[in-house]
Amino acid sequence: MDTVQQILRHLASTDRGPATLPQALCVACAASVPVSGVGMSLMSAHGPEEVVAATDEVATTLMELQFTLGEGPCVDASALGRPVLQPQLRRAGSDRWTGFVPAALAAGIEAVFALPLHIGAIRLGVLSLYRDAPGVLTPECVSQALVFSDVATQILLDLQAQMPAGDVLHPDLVVAGLGRAQVHQATGMIAVQAEVSMAAALMLLRARAYRTDRSITAVACDVLASTIRFHPLDEDDD
Repeated sequence: MDTVQQILRHLASTDRGPATLPQALCVACAASVPVSGVGMSLMSAHGPEEVVAATDEVATTLMELQFTLGEGPCVDASALGRPVLQPQLRRAGSDRWTGFVPAALAAGIEAVFALPLHIGAIRLGVLSLYRDAPGVLTPECVSQALVFSDVATQILLDLQAQMPAGDVLHPDLVVAGLGRAQVHQATGMIAVQAEVSMAAALMLLRARAYRTDRSITAVACDVLASTIRFHPLDEDDD
């Protein structure tokens, strides 16, 4: 039996309590690789989609920042289809992730290791590992992390295979309370109000969140409540 199957069997046979299988995978990865925390998120061609699991609040923040800003190691790892290893985030350069770097550092994140979860050219998600102090991962640690990324990929496929055909995610692939539904609904409203595409509407939503130093979910809720309205690009938005 290969290592991936061994880990899968161990996770499936262990009493996880209320924890989901993705959450247990993140905890096991953090215990096996010398990092501060681990998170898993779904990705698409448009960028981050859903936070699946996280070992702690900082790991959640790591993924939420990239969803809000549309940039960061996870976004690049998914787009490039290869790991993005940034052992010293302070040296990433202001021209690479202009919004993400200062926000991540402020959250206590000093190093990020993003591993894409994909099947061929199909993007599924990203496994994100972070450290609260700068430092590289040894080749052996990188190899171990990649094994966990293979396990994460298999978990995503197995869970979603249990659902009927369609766009509904398995319940274990959505972290409650993170407002993805609100973001998608608000994006649709902005597209109508500003007379732009859905992709452009999401960019407008992200820009407003960044400009006002708020989460994208908070801004989305204001859009749904009609507290904030967007207008065609030749007009000012409220």
